[in-house]
This record gives sequence, structure tokens and C-alpha cells, in this order.
Amino acid sequence: MTDRHVTGSCLCGGVEYSVAEFIRPVVGCHCNQCRKTSGHFVAATKARNRDLTMIRDDTLTWFRSSGAAERGFCSRCGSNLFWRHVDGDTTSIMAGTLDAPTGLKLAFHIFKGSAGDYYEFNDGLPAYEEGGERL
Repeated sequence: MTDRHVTGSCLCGGVEYSVAEFIRPVVGCHCNQCRKTSGHFVAATKARNRDLTMIRDDTLTWFRSSGAAERGFCSRCGSNLFWRHVDGDTTSIMAGTLDAPTGLKLAFHIFKGSAGDYYEFNDGLPAYEEGGERL
């Protein structure tokens, strides 16, 4: 999906990374865990682990958020950066942490049934009640 490396970082710069290739457009996840970790809903793309390079990971911390998954965040500024299956070969990357231009677009929403009651789905994109494809 990309023909160049896209960089990204947390707010304070303690975590910086580069992505060689994305394997999925951006997906909006409205599940309870994503809403709790982000304060709204998560917009994330995905890359194979071999295509994600840490430039700096001084403050990267992983939190085991379920039996099967963990979330990477900056322990200094709190930026929500990554989501991955514990034994998986891909990592979801929070789209807001990427440096523009990314060439990515929001494609659909998942876990509409868990969305907050203070917003509506009015962007015209498909919105699935449950997961479909997870982060």
C-alpha cells in the first residue's frame, strides 16, 4: 500500500518508528477497550511485524489487555501507539501517530454496537456491529 517508508512517533518522541508497507487501510474500532485506551474510538492501520522498525523505543511499554492481545503505549506521554496479538505476526498502528502524508484512508468501522452514545456514524462508510476484521 505504500512505496516509501512512513514514520510515526508518540507525542514526546520517546517512541519513533518506521513502516515499510501497510497491509490494510485505516479501520475505526469502537470496542470498549479501544474507547477506554483512546478516550474516543481508535483509527488504526496494520503492518507485518517485519515491516515495522523501531527507530527509538526508550519509553515503549506493552500492556496485556486481554488473554490474546497487548497494547503498546509511551510510558512518558501516554500516547496509544500499537495493538497486536501476543503470538501474531502483525501489529496494528494507531493512525494518528503516523506522520503525514500516509496515503491511507478510513475504510470502515467495527464494533458499532459498542460505540459511545454521544456520536453518530455519518461518514457513509460501512459500520459492522461486531468485529469482522479486528484491529
